[in-house]
Amino acid sequence: MTRSSSHSAQARFARAAGALEVFLGVGALAGGAALMLGPRGEILPLPVSALVGSPFDTYFVPGLVLFGVLGLGPLVAAGLAWRWHDLAPLATCAVGIALLVWLAVEIAIVGFSMTPPLQPFYLLLGVAITALGIAWVGSRAQRPGSAA
Repeated sequence: MTRSSSHSAQARFARAAGALEVFLGVGALAGGAALMLGPRGEILPLPVSALVGSPFDTYFVPGLVLFGVLGLGPLVAAGLAWRWHDLAPLATCAVGIALLVWLAVEIAIVGFSMTPPLQPFYLLLGVAITALGIAWVGSRAQRPGSAA
């Protein structure tokens, strides 16, 4: 791979990762804030009864995790991507994996739902972000003189 094609590929990875991470981060900030501000379903119409058998009495703690991990985390990762920081590809992998873990726990606690189809959408997004991060890490490892 020539230096200019490698540079172009890295730019495409950075743009794609940044866009997906901002999309995820902004949505998770809004969702997390709504869960924290209305922890009993006052803002988002989620029944507290769905949490029976879980470690949570309300949606406040899940909202806090959603806001921090899947809201702020992807925005930090997007900042790294746009700066072409050496950790950006690994951060992208971490964001994708965090989203997949979040969904696995969510489905284990409240079950799978197609109404609305948010879980399938975010499962696909998690797979896409993870795959993008893995491909980005791999492309950097193939560069001559690359440490990552």
